[in-house]
Amino acid sequence: MATMPTLAQRVERLLGVSVVSTSPVAGGDVCTTTKTRLSDGRTAVVKTRAHAPEGFFPTEAEGLGWLAEAGAPVPEVLAVDEDCLILAWVEPGRATPEAAASLGRTLAAVHAVGAPGFGGPHDGFIGRLPMPNGSATDWPEFYATKRVLPYLKLAVDRQQIAPTDAADVELCVRRLTEVAGPAEPPARLHGDLWSGNVVFAREGAAHLVDPAAYGGHRETDLAMLSLFGLPQLPRLLEAYQEVSPLAEGWQDRIGLHQLFPLLVHACQFGSSYGARAGAAARAFLG
Repeated sequence: MATMPTLAQRVERLLGVSVVSTSPVAGGDVCTTTKTRLSDGRTAVVKTRAHAPEGFFPTEAEGLGWLAEAGAPVPEVLAVDEDCLILAWVEPGRATPEAAASLGRTLAAVHAVGAPGFGGPHDGFIGRLPMPNGSATDWPEFYATKRVLPYLKLAVDRQQIAPTDAADVELCVRRLTEVAGPAEPPARLHGDLWSGNVVFAREGAAHLVDPAAYGGHRETDLAMLSLFGLPQLPRLLEAYQEVSPLAEGWQDRIGLHQLFPLLVHACQFGSSYGARAGAAARAFLG
């Protein structure tokens, strides 16, 4: 298979080994992803993005490392620079109940390791968008000021949410303290844990990729998993609860935690997600 000379040369300079072949990987709307076979027998995946914002790839690598410290199953970071990120390749396989259960137990343990506070030491990215972090004294304040309201404003500015839906999201935010459930310490979150960022590997395990890691509420990760239908999700949740039971009423709060990713999607992919955010908010206005 032919190689892409410029990309291959970049990989060779960063890793110090020759590239045997490269091939594009389908999927992904933020980065270009290339599978690369190396002369030492390893296979890597190279992520690149034209005009990537400063810190884009180093922040992702930092998030992967932070999750790995807590025992999260993430691909090994082989090299990172401002223009690319090189990871160990994870060969995709089939989602099995056993792999989902193992991931559920591991995710519970990763969340339990915790974080210094709600937020992070510096701002990050989610998809193509910047993601504010900073810090807050409690989760409702953090979720309102750093997750929901910034993307609500952007969705309004881009005309991707109807005025009535935007108003209902704002009303829901005002009720956050009332509807947020019992207070919990900050959990160590993947932060962008939709189904596309879970890779069930051929050898049977599941790996987490493309994080937007920060300290937050563990129900946010779980709510994001259900947003687009992760295979074997019921088994994952069952195993999670065996390790770390969720607070009573967590199922009723799924829509609350989905406001953030729905608004992010509205900003990037259109008004249908703005409408879904409005509907999710209205469930908490009764």
